[in-house]
Amino acid sequence: QVQLVESGGDLVQPGGSLRLSCVASGTIFSIDAFRWYRQAPGKQREFVARIFSGGSTDYADSVKGRFTISSDKGKNMVYLQMNSLKPEDTAVYYCNAVIRDRRLTQGNYWGQGTQVTVSS
Repeated sequence: QVQLVESGGDLVQPGGSLRLSCVASGTIFSIDAFRWYRQAPGKQREFVARIFSGGSTDYADSVKGRFTISSDKGKNMVYLQMNSLKPEDTAVYYCNAVIRDRRLTQGNYWGQGTQVTVSS
């Protein structure tokens, strides 16, 4: 099937930067979209950023101007560059992808998450 693995989560000071990565592997014909979500303790999972295969992007209002999503199609990877981090950005960040297999069957997949902690 398909596996997604996130990496790059860490402890960082307020105002600092961090870059998350996610790689997709398995029976992949194409990736229609990558998304990043996050979930803070006691909070609902929320949308963070999205990138489509054509390159268009979308962001949650809370991260606009601070976060940048990008992808490397050749590596089946997506990245989230996070700048000017705030304590309220603390959460487990999840990679999500809409992927077609070689029979063009579409599926929705999730990674295991990576912890981002913003604190002094």
